[in-house]
Amino acid sequence: MLRFRVVRALLLVGSAALIAGALHRARHDRWWLVVPAAVALGVGASLAARESERRRVRRMLIEGRAEELLQHWQGSLASLPHADTAVPLLKATALAATGHTDRARTALEHAARGAAWAAAHEHRLVVETLLDSFEGEGRAALGKADELRRLPLPQVPDDLRARVALLREAIAAVARAFAHQPEEGDVILLWEAARKNTLIHWPLRYAAAVVCIDRGQRAEARELLDSAPEWPEDSAFRAFHAELTAWAREPSSVE
Repeated sequence: MLRFRVVRALLLVGSAALIAGALHRARHDRWWLVVPAAVALGVGASLAARESERRRVRRMLIEGRAEELLQHWQGSLASLPHADTAVPLLKATALAATGHTDRARTALEHAARGAAWAAAHEHRLVVETLLDSFEGEGRAALGKADELRRLPLPQVPDDLRARVALLREAIAAVARAFAHQPEEGDVILLWEAARKNTLIHWPLRYAAAVVCIDRGQRAEARELLDSAPEWPEDSAFRAFHAELTAWAREPSSVE
């Protein structure tokens, strides 16, 4: 049970996107326990990373510093098991989470197709659903989100199981938001997931802002958009933020 307590702690600062597949593989290959650590902290050297390291990586994620994060990961990711699959997938996740859609697609294309590729099916669904949503491929995003939700939940402690379930539901809510088909409670769901999944914090917040704007809740949208980093020119989030901010400033009878 110690290994699950360690993973649970790591989830506080990272994404659960790869947890289910990695823990499943870990039943047969203990090295897969390193993968959730790399997703959560950006370092594969130790599962007992220091608090200062955790905070540093969290800042980079919240501030959208994708380039710095990838450089920070560079040395440790190469030593991951199945690195020819895991490294491109982790890079694609970081790039998708900061709006670098073209580069994320390229990273996915470079991932080796093998046993590790199949084991990371859930992780790939998360990344591809985000990318399809950002690129306006609503039908494809909704289909992948539905497939993600139908995957069996991993046999892990209840609190970790709940985090995986929350992430899956939040990714589905992202797909619905960008397809302009939100469900009741999606904003609360997305905001809760954003607080617990640092790696995809901004995709979740932008999705929640889209839902608020569609509903005429301009003040709530402005709050969600507040404190966003200044995205680089090649990030889709730069255009998203400008457009959403303009809509959120429009007068609304709801306010």
